[in-house]
Amino acid sequence: MKTIYSGALLAMMTALFAGPAFCEGPSMADRDPIFFDDFSTGQLDREKWNVIGPDFWVNNEQQAYIDSPETIEIRPAGMVEGAEGGVLVLRPKFEPGFVTPTGRVADFVSGRINTRGKFDFTHGRAAARIKMPDAVGVWPAFWLLGNGNWPDTGEIDIMEYVGEKDWIGVAVHGPGYFGETPIVNKYVFPPETDVTDWHEYAVEWSDQAMLFKVDGRLIYRVTRPMIEHYGDWRFDTPKFLILNFALGGMYPFKTNGIEVPYNGLPEDTVDRIKAGDIEMLVDWVRVSGPPLR
Repeated sequence: MKTIYSGALLAMMTALFAGPAFCEGPSMADRDPIFFDDFSTGQLDREKWNVIGPDFWVNNEQQAYIDSPETIEIRPAGMVEGAEGGVLVLRPKFEPGFVTPTGRVADFVSGRINTRGKFDFTHGRAAARIKMPDAVGVWPAFWLLGNGNWPDTGEIDIMEYVGEKDWIGVAVHGPGYFGETPIVNKYVFPPETDVTDWHEYAVEWSDQAMLFKVDGRLIYRVTRPMIEHYGDWRFDTPKFLILNFALGGMYPFKTNGIEVPYNGLPEDTVDRIKAGDIEMLVDWVRVSGPPLR
């Protein structure tokens, strides 16, 4: 049976779902950037980015991070098809028996960079144009993290990919909503595309909501009341940018259940890493402030 709504009821429903918390007003994407890197200087800009080293380890990831051109590379404009300028390359490498400063032994090394202590922001739009490989068990990510202790500091995962090329995940973590968080969503690409194409991944973050977008399309909305149903809202403090390429570990294993030869990482992907066939490409990263009120 078709339901007919009165004009007054429609107006009330529109007001409920299009209030100030969700109305973008002047587009954040059109604001002048407060941070921008198109990786066109020929080398990683160390005034903008830190490189994480092998003493860092979380989530049973199978790699160690190192500061090396073998894992973090800048390719010049015109070298990568479809890129608008220079390209940041984060690339895992097979390095059997690599020993970290803490004594952990890893068979892979990879790249992770962040802007902690160099750039952070509170509310606004963070976006990056990224292309990823079709490879089971890889774990590239683009995300925001606060400067305090996790999870109290708040985490915004703009894009996580664990090797099923038709989807990416987004999530929000904080006190009372981390790990198997309820604040999570999977975005499944239309049939004509997947993660191996260039896409813009973004979040538009205000004091009332986070709007996750792929190529400008809204894929998930997290509101302050949704967060506060599980714990404190920790998203009115500065967050810094992170780009990293992890391998295996908790999230890939939860998705694919692979145990050998490595946790969450199958032999086929290992062989491709050995061949230098797997990498994450980042065309640019852009942050703009919130719309003027």
